[in-house]
Amino acid sequence: MRIALVAVSALALGLATQAAAQAAASDDPYVWLEDKDGARAMQWVEAQNAKTLPRLDHDPRYAGFYKSAYAISAATDRIPYPELTYGRVLNFWRDDAHPHGLWRWTTPADYATNSPHWTTLIDIDALNKAEGKTWVWKGATCIKPDQRLCMVALSDGGEDAVSYREYDLQTGAFVTDGFALPKSKQDISWLDKDTLLVARNWGAGTMTASGYPFVLKIWKRGQPLDQAKEVFRGAATDQVGSGAGVLSDAQGHRLTLITRGTTFFGHQSYVLGPKGAIKLPIPDKADILGMLDGHVVIRTSEDWTTAGQTIPAGALVTVDYRQLDGGPLHPSLLFQPTARQSINDVAVTRDHVILTILDNVRGRAMILTPGRGGWTSQPLALPDNATISNATWNENGNDAYLEVTGFLTPTTLWSLDAATGKLGQVKALPARFDASQDVVEQFEASSTDGTKIPYFIVHRKGIPLDGTTPTIMTAYGGFEISETPYYSGAIGKLWIEHGGSFVLANIRGGGEFGPAWHEAGRKTKRQIIYDDFAAVAKDIFARKLSSPPKFGIFGGSNGGLLMGVEFNQHPDLWHAVTIEVPLLDMIRYEKIEAGASWVDEYGSVSVPAEKAFLETISPYANLKKGGAYPEPFIVTTTKDDRVGPQHARKFAARMQEYGLPYLFYEDTLGGHSSDADIAQGARMTSLMMVYFSQKLMNPMGSTEGSAVTATK
Repeated sequence: MRIALVAVSALALGLATQAAAQAAASDDPYVWLEDKDGARAMQWVEAQNAKTLPRLDHDPRYAGFYKSAYAISAATDRIPYPELTYGRVLNFWRDDAHPHGLWRWTTPADYATNSPHWTTLIDIDALNKAEGKTWVWKGATCIKPDQRLCMVALSDGGEDAVSYREYDLQTGAFVTDGFALPKSKQDISWLDKDTLLVARNWGAGTMTASGYPFVLKIWKRGQPLDQAKEVFRGAATDQVGSGAGVLSDAQGHRLTLITRGTTFFGHQSYVLGPKGAIKLPIPDKADILGMLDGHVVIRTSEDWTTAGQTIPAGALVTVDYRQLDGGPLHPSLLFQPTARQSINDVAVTRDHVILTILDNVRGRAMILTPGRGGWTSQPLALPDNATISNATWNENGNDAYLEVTGFLTPTTLWSLDAATGKLGQVKALPARFDASQDVVEQFEASSTDGTKIPYFIVHRKGIPLDGTTPTIMTAYGGFEISETPYYSGAIGKLWIEHGGSFVLANIRGGGEFGPAWHEAGRKTKRQIIYDDFAAVAKDIFARKLSSPPKFGIFGGSNGGLLMGVEFNQHPDLWHAVTIEVPLLDMIRYEKIEAGASWVDEYGSVSVPAEKAFLETISPYANLKKGGAYPEPFIVTTTKDDRVGPQHARKFAARMQEYGLPYLFYEDTLGGHSSDADIAQGARMTSLMMVYFSQKLMNPMGSTEGSAVTATK
């Protein structure tokens, strides 16, 4: 009887929850715009684009901006970024003749020359023409350790969902009757040359609410896909999904790992063996990064107490692979950052670990090496005041490439022999703008709780300190993602060369100072992120580096949410706001595209306290009729199956209803990254820079009063 009562209560609760959700949706007059590809929604998009584009692409500056942006993206003297695979240097390349790109290869020796000879593997433009598609390159997963066979991922128009095809690097062709997987959000890994581990949409009940697969199967060559054997199952309630990978080293140690994404930041790790999947006793917020000579390298994002010791969050440790059999673990500490440091990235080669870190948001790099007396550390002498990252590395050898980039210094690529520590600059990006009269400064602002928030500002030397300098600022503030100095030819050419300043703010929510910097602004603590951003702007104004009438802000994805909140909370601080591929309806975000996967970052409306907080920050819910807002530029793409265009559409529709000025543009291709081809990226950049120029510099004949203000 008790079981029956519980079941009835659960059913009643479920029906009540469903009814509440339907009632909430019925209160929203723009739910119909959530029909991403629906005819009515697309008709609305077409009408909005028709109003916005003439305002921007008819501006006298647009043609020049687009020409410059396209030339920068298509330039043949760009750095061809390497990928060390199959004893070769692989590269994916786009230029004017190949706007969708070439997958190609050369030898390491030839790559070091000024004019490498490249052999084409796949011409995406030719493939598109032959198949009548708009394929967008999404990378390749190659078998370990020899790396000859690869599964190539192709996206239809730029979506996260991909199709896979098997490719042979030796023959330079797709494998006849090889492995092929139809479109899905999916994860694959090689077990051996005739076996794949596949997580994908296997049919009803195999995808999480956020649209990711949680059922993992072994698929044999020649076997029908529907006969693949299940080896692991997560749960439909997982916030992300499940996937697998093979961990190996040059000494022949090998582990098949499974990751179950129970939350966005927390995942359970398993070793798959003859007896099935064994759960590893490591924290859910820890990442296994590689293995060398039996040392499994792990990065922690939460404190870890094991075998009588506590490893702090944000550290790097190793564990003997033989301990990963269900027994207690005895990790060895490799690196522990200070309060103003964080790990940037980690590369595991055959015999070494190449570690790059942020030290007060400035790059450092070192080589870590195991030995009889423990691990030793060797710093690398690379340019200062820059961001240093691992570009690619050889798991079967000790060769690697590191990228060094800064605001005013064109990006350089350095070769590294991790065994000797020998460095050599092999590639350098030519200057894309005149930086001879520019300077970079780093300041700190005091947030509402007194915490010091660093930021960088790039500006002309000797600018008048009277608040008249046109300035644009960006930040991200979420998901433990660090925002670091980088060289942008487009920003330099289209903005800084024209006398504008550029600001990058290192607000909380990111990873600039490790997991604690992120944790400080997660879920209901998120308001501090928005306070940090406003504090940086106010500090800039106090220094008279700019002023609200000359100040604009921009950001995308979670950064688009940041822009929407700042647009609502501090409309007096900005004269221009670009909101790109954003989250804006934080009451319904869990029901839109992959939104349910981000509950660990934002919270859920199913939790009363979290719902109450989301209601206070949701840009869509907090727009006010008659509010004194700046005119925003809202940008999205139809093919975005991650955040989705629904947020941007509904926000613009609400502004339209309230008679508020706005600009809205939705590109029909490109996905969340707007990366369908070179032209799309150049178009998006140019439209944004025209908008900022109209708002913050000389409008050149454009009338700000001609904003899109159509009535309902």
